[in-house]
Amino acid sequence: MADGTGRKLVLLRHAKSAWPDVPDHERPLARRGQRDAPVMGRWLRAAGHMPDQVLCSTARRARETWQLAQAGLEATPPASFDDGVYHGSAEQLLDLIRRAPPAARTLLVVGHDPAIAELALRLTATTSPASSRAVSDAAPPAVLDRMRAKFPTAAIAVFEFAGTWDQLGPGTARLTHFVTPRHLPGKA
Repeated sequence: MADGTGRKLVLLRHAKSAWPDVPDHERPLARRGQRDAPVMGRWLRAAGHMPDQVLCSTARRARETWQLAQAGLEATPPASFDDGVYHGSAEQLLDLIRRAPPAARTLLVVGHDPAIAELALRLTATTSPASSRAVSDAAPPAVLDRMRAKFPTAAIAVFEFAGTWDQLGPGTARLTHFVTPRHLPGKA
């Protein structure tokens, strides 16, 4: 496989969090989040979207989501925890992704609303005629509509693209999956 081909970006919004009287950064997962995160890890494994690099928010709920998803994944890819994922906008998150290690073929980002949802929508946007092929190969309109309507907790969007991480931008990737815990069969 050439260096510029066959990359996947997996965006995972943290699982459902609790609202105890603690600073936002320290909010833990709720019970539903603790159930959903490993389900999503198992789905990633079963669907063949095994990350070889993880970029995770430093927020407790995101770190717990990754820990539980990793258990469902049954793998231990290298993970880095970046405060920029917690505080960042969609554009700042894209900048972090563009700095991913060149050797990474599948990058999993565990982050927050609204940045994760906005980035997913931005990647599916058409910005030029050169990006028309990516859009024409995109997920069915119903999948895009569902993602536009709501990017719920523990939802996953998977994008495929040719090129290097620093070339990722609007219209350069193709949405191949949008999965929520609610829509998975056999959810615990």
